[in-house]
Amino acid sequence: MLRALGLFQRATADQLWRMLRPTDRHDRITRDTLNALKETGLVRVETRLESGHQLWVLTEKGHKEAKLLLPKSVRISALRKVRLDAKGRPVKDDGYDEHAAAVTSPAAVLTGAGYGTPLSWQTEIAHRLPYGFTQYADLTMRAPDAGVPAMLLEVDRVNEPVDDLVAKLRRYTDWFELLAPKADADKERAARRQGAAVHDFRLWSRIYPATGHEGYVPVAFVFTGKTAAQRESRMRRLEHSARRYFAGTPYPWAQFTAVDYHQAVPVVVTELERITADPAGAAGRVWRRLGREEWQTLNEALDNPDGERLYRVEVEQSRRRQAEREAAEREAKRPVCTQCGTKFTDERWQSIRQSSWRRETDGLCGPCEMEHWDRIEAERVAQREAEEVTAREAAEVKVKKNRGLFRRR
Repeated sequence: MLRALGLFQRATADQLWRMLRPTDRHDRITRDTLNALKETGLVRVETRLESGHQLWVLTEKGHKEAKLLLPKSVRISALRKVRLDAKGRPVKDDGYDEHAAAVTSPAAVLTGAGYGTPLSWQTEIAHRLPYGFTQYADLTMRAPDAGVPAMLLEVDRVNEPVDDLVAKLRRYTDWFELLAPKADADKERAARRQGAAVHDFRLWSRIYPATGHEGYVPVAFVFTGKTAAQRESRMRRLEHSARRYFAGTPYPWAQFTAVDYHQAVPVVVTELERITADPAGAAGRVWRRLGREEWQTLNEALDNPDGERLYRVEVEQSRRRQAEREAAEREAKRPVCTQCGTKFTDERWQSIRQSSWRRETDGLCGPCEMEHWDRIEAERVAQREAEEVTAREAAEVKVKKNRGLFRRR
């Protein structure tokens, strides 16, 4: 409990229950634990939200205790000190309180659904840009065991212009494109045509793990508040205005439907109200990838079935079609025997093309050529035999003539 409050600074009993004890039927044990910690001076109630939930924070004593409990590699959130007015009364910061509670809710429901542990989360992570602006992520999640090595989350209570959300995506894109220290800019430009190879030169790959999919670290917008219609309208307007950052680019070859997502930001959206209403919670089909219509699980939404996998399939299909076209064109050029009408075999065709001499039998297939030469040979043998018979007959006639002359003498 102390570690969770040290990470998220503020949380309600409901959020801590969903995050730490999701198998419990209700948050009674969580509330009892908070009250026990309150009696020891480790936590206090900062305010009561519009929803009626109490918002709990660490005291100075609890903050020191939580710091000891957290791993040294994990940054503890800032201590929320009591603010007093001139009369010594606590000052309530409603807007900040409501937003802080809304930020903790996605972490609670995702952790309860099996996406990491409380230690998988960090709040307000800075992404500094060279033009003097720092883009803070409301939440960062690392849940590699659940198939999401890294994800940035922005919580929106439907109370700021959509243009501000688009600007966040623009700044995230600018940050993702920053070069890593000592990276070769020329090599980075050349690698942009090589898919994922470009990320080896980028700063983000030194800070966040590989996503397991094409593209930059995914960004999730979690909407809450107002009406369902207003939230839906907001998602549609964000989808329309931010398309350049998440849509990817088509591959430049005709008949290819695959999309190159290697330098795009995967953006998914959901609603806290949708998650809490779904029996499977954040593990259910409560996420929508901008650019798609269907609601999917988070892992399905982050996948790119129309990306590199489809590209490889289409490349293979294209090669096969090209081979089929070339085979058809070659077949159309295949010679036909002038005697029997049979197409030449590859061996017969090759033997004709390899020969530098034109022969009378070039228009004949192999069997017909053999028949031709067998016929020529038979005719030659017949002619030789006929000549031999004629010569023999002439010799016999000569012998008989000579014998006749001998008798007359």
